[in-house]
Amino acid sequence: MSYFYGRLFAARPRLRTLFPPAMGGQHDRFFHALSRIVWSQDNPEELARHLEGLGRGHRKYGVLREHYPAVEEALTATLRAFAADVWTAEAEAAWRAAYRSAADAMAGAAERDAASAPPWWVAEVVRHERRAFDLAVLTLRPERPLAFAPGQHVSVQTARWPRVWRPYSIANAPRRDGTVCLHVRARPAGWVSGALVRHTGPGDSVLLGPPDGAMTLDPASGRPLLLIGGGTGLAPVKALAEQALASDAGRDVLLVVAARTEGALYDLPALRGLESAHSRLRVVPVVSREPAAGALAGRVPDVLPQLLDGAGGHDAYVAGPAPLVRAAVGALQRLGVPLTRLHHDLLTAGD
Repeated sequence: MSYFYGRLFAARPRLRTLFPPAMGGQHDRFFHALSRIVWSQDNPEELARHLEGLGRGHRKYGVLREHYPAVEEALTATLRAFAADVWTAEAEAAWRAAYRSAADAMAGAAERDAASAPPWWVAEVVRHERRAFDLAVLTLRPERPLAFAPGQHVSVQTARWPRVWRPYSIANAPRRDGTVCLHVRARPAGWVSGALVRHTGPGDSVLLGPPDGAMTLDPASGRPLLLIGGGTGLAPVKALAEQALASDAGRDVLLVVAARTEGALYDLPALRGLESAHSRLRVVPVVSREPAAGALAGRVPDVLPQLLDGAGGHDAYVAGPAPLVRAAVGALQRLGVPLTRLHHDLLTAGD
């Protein structure tokens, strides 16, 4: 990735201004996106959705169709250099064709989106609640309507770190007042998360990128919902719970909230309030490292069998740290939940 960006910026120095000051995270994101494009070649519909989301998201950086050819040349040069022992003319032609197809999908989605939506939204912080020394719940009011589906995330930029964007899941279903809530944990050396938790307050402004993510409810399904959230991965599943309770008259919702300690159940009072208002919602805290009043003890995969009777009948959504997501998905498969009804989004955690 360092070689790739070196080639790109040497050929087009002005493109450097589109990227953040520190490039380490950008290296990881580009490599992840490239890998996903490669591995999604056998799933054209999923790939198309992913590319269109990337294209819309790139508008906030100022990326234009005219920038894509420079990336193609830098990428081809990088592949040629690092795969020299297996590189052929046929391989280069295949890579160029795949890249051009992806670039066209991304640029086309961005251009269509530009006709109806801004590249970003300015949002005012109307409430900032510190729930722990490293965690805050922010309520934001975008200056113009922000259309999103529960389960999606938005990228956030703070005035403290221009051109540095990080994704955070929206923690509520759409509201009449247009506000959105984010659950943010300050990460070690996390530029954006540290700024949002420690250096942001009511009256401040942030920028929001376009909503993205496919961990949304299936509108055609009436099956009961199993929602599992660990850490700030609670945010998207809480939004899904609100949506289901507001729109599906007969759909039961089981919300499992995973934490290591009782003190880490930072949103439990709000969840209990939601539970008391809706008889179809059951909230179950699960604490793994210490006994906690009103919570099950253990890891989520270990307690799922006692919570579920016939889990195969549920639509399941899981969000949180990657180890939790992988363990919960594996446990649900063993309990009979088909992969087609298992949904997760490993991109919900920002830094």
